Amino acid sequence: MGASSSVPEKSIHEFAVKDCKGNDVNLNAYKGKVLLVVNVASKCGFTNSNYTQLTELYSKFKDKGFEILAFPCNQFLYQEPGSSQEAEQFACTRFKAEYPIFQKVKVNGSEAAPVYKFLKASKGGFFGSSIKWNFTKFLVDKDGHVIKRYGPTTAPLDIEGDIKKALGEN
Repeated sequence: MGASSSVPEKSIHEFAVKDCKGNDVNLNAYKGKVLLVVNVASKCGFTNSNYTQLTELYSKFKDKGFEILAFPCNQFLYQEPGSSQEAEQFACTRFKAEYPIFQKVKVNGSEAAPVYKFLKASKGGFFGSSIKWNFTKFLVDKDGHVIKRYGPTTAPLDIEGDIKKALGEN
C-alpha cells in the first residue's frame, strides 16, 4: 500500500468535497450510511451500463441507509470533457441519477483529490493503488471505512450482495 502512512484520516467522514456547483460538502453528513464511491465519466464504454445499474441500486437501497457518491473524472482518455455541472446534468437527465454528483476530481497523481488518496490507501487495486479507469468503485461502511474496492468491469449490480451485508441485511 505504501501511501497509507501519508493519509492521516481514518474515515471518509473526515473529508470535505465540493458539489458540482463548487459548494463545500462535509462528508460527515453521511455518517451511518453505507456508501458506494465511484469515479464516473460520460463518454466511456462503461457509461451506459454503470449509470443504469447505479440508478437501479440507488432506487433499491436509498431508503435503507445507502448513498452513492459520484465524482466525475477526466483523467482517462478525456472521457469527462465538460464542466462538473454538465456531468451532473448528463447523469440526472439521461440516467435519472438522484444521488449526488460532485465536482470533477483527479483520482491519480500528485493532484488527486484527498478523498481519493484516502480511498486508494485504504484498499489498493490488483496492480497497486492507482485507479486504472473510470467506474472504479469503493464500498464504504457506516463508520466511513473502506470495505472493498471493485474494478471498472465489476457491474454495480454485482455488488448488491456486499451492499446488503454492509447494511445488515442478509
